[in-house]
Amino acid sequence: MTESSRTQRQERLAQGDCPVCGEMLHITRMECDSCGTAIEGHFVLHALSRLSGDHLDFLESFIRNRGVIKDIEVDLGISYPTVKSRLDDVVTSLGYPAAEGRLRPSQVREERRTILEQLRKKEISSEEAALKLASLGERSMR
Repeated sequence: MTESSRTQRQERLAQGDCPVCGEMLHITRMECDSCGTAIEGHFVLHALSRLSGDHLDFLESFIRNRGVIKDIEVDLGISYPTVKSRLDDVVTSLGYPAAEGRLRPSQVREERRTILEQLRKKEISSEEAALKLASLGERSMR
């Protein structure tokens, strides 16, 4: 992305955080450039509006390259670990939990199947299975 297109895009975007205190802003008036119709009220900005310019640039590259990390590396001129790190930064900036130590949904399903299979074969007690399933829920991403 060129510096001029980045600057043009930033001029068009409403910043989501207050420059004074850092709290989330809201929009009180929207107006149509074509017909002049105006609507006033209390409109909340989307979570994406709270992302920094660097996060938005990364997200655009991610979408443009359809999430293919090798293509994002080339597009942005950064390494694989940097792509992963920036993606984690965007995810946490949007308010989602960090992935460290958490299981993906596919891992949760597989562990749940394993626990239930152990229970079926009477390799573990029902109490032990309940404890393992509760622990599994705490480690999941949801």
